[in-house]
Amino acid sequence: MAASILNSLKTGGMRLKMLLGFLGPGFLVTVGFIDPGNWATNIEGGSKFGYTLLWVVTLGTAMLVVIQHMAARLGIATGKSLAVNIRDFFPAPVAAFLGFTVIAACIATDVAELVGGGIGFNLLFGMPVWAGALLTAALEVFLIVSQRYHRIETVIVGFLGVIALCYIIELYLVGPDWHQVLPAMVVPVTGRESIYAAIAILGAVVMPHNIFLHSNVIHSRTWGISDEEKSRLLRYEKLDTLLAMTLGWIVNSAMIIVAAAVFFTHRVPVESIEQASATLAPIAGPLAGLLFAFALVFSGVGSSVTSSMAEANVITGFLGKPEDPGTMLYRVSVFATAIPSALVFFWNPDTFRILVFSQVVLCLQLPFTLIPLVMLCRSGKVMGVFRSGPAEFSAAVAITVVVTALNGYLVYATLTGGS
Repeated sequence: MAASILNSLKTGGMRLKMLLGFLGPGFLVTVGFIDPGNWATNIEGGSKFGYTLLWVVTLGTAMLVVIQHMAARLGIATGKSLAVNIRDFFPAPVAAFLGFTVIAACIATDVAELVGGGIGFNLLFGMPVWAGALLTAALEVFLIVSQRYHRIETVIVGFLGVIALCYIIELYLVGPDWHQVLPAMVVPVTGRESIYAAIAILGAVVMPHNIFLHSNVIHSRTWGISDEEKSRLLRYEKLDTLLAMTLGWIVNSAMIIVAAAVFFTHRVPVESIEQASATLAPIAGPLAGLLFAFALVFSGVGSSVTSSMAEANVITGFLGKPEDPGTMLYRVSVFATAIPSALVFFWNPDTFRILVFSQVVLCLQLPFTLIPLVMLCRSGKVMGVFRSGPAEFSAAVAITVVVTALNGYLVYATLTGGS
């Protein structure tokens, strides 16, 4: 009996150790959807409409679990990233067009990350936003070029932990009405005035570069050679993705809850991240304002690193070159994509307009990521025994249609000034 219990404990310990060894890629991706663009949309939604749009984060996260799991499984099944698979299985002109659109989306995302980091350093240390943006870019390049992948992963997961901890403390400080919060997380409520904010929140959760990045960084783990080995180990990827996306759901929800409890409750209109920080401290206390700025710095730097990693992986993948951080092309790609991001910021220092612009670019590109992903995952030639089943394929098609339609409306409303 004792021997049986001991063997069970050993087996359980080995499984836990193995699980911990596979955790990481999903969390690296999670930083990308708690970036400054998410901060802007979540703060706007919470400050204007209270807790009522929390369900959008829940819906977006559920969509994200399906999409990111498909991207990761594509990487595991084929041994190649989404970028390489598109290059290999789509006509050259189509692949080139898709590659161009995702690079543009990555650069637009990187602009938002630089803005967020710049604002964070400004709030925390009083330095000019442009100087904070340059510091964010310098840290981003340094972390990618000078560190090994697993060290970057550890740093980014640490950043994510700091952001989550800051917002957990903020939830305690602001004391939200949990009787309103819990139903709002699952009960859809929207109207003519809030639909624009709802679409913006949803669009900021499902981001193109994260899908490409996940299909690449999943190769940092050993998934076996045979289909049987991959199938057996695939459950660890599912847990990694589910746990990481759940943490992202918690942080995004916390942003809305804090904004609702502080700004909506006190009828304080908020139009920018800087204003949110300036207003938060007098109402919720100086610690809340400090935590806000601290978390924003880690969000800006962390998400800029993952965004640049995605850009470099996309460039090398579409060019058919090794997706290796040690190669000259990869390092040049990191610098090359950081330059236009910085130029856009200095060309138009209006942080609010930059954040809006970046979300519009992401909305325009997202269908060009989802459609090839769904097609590749459904292909038996590409995926073999790992191809999407009817249920997953139907869910992915529905998600693609919904996201494309809603993001199309977001682009239309943004360009026409609608609400």
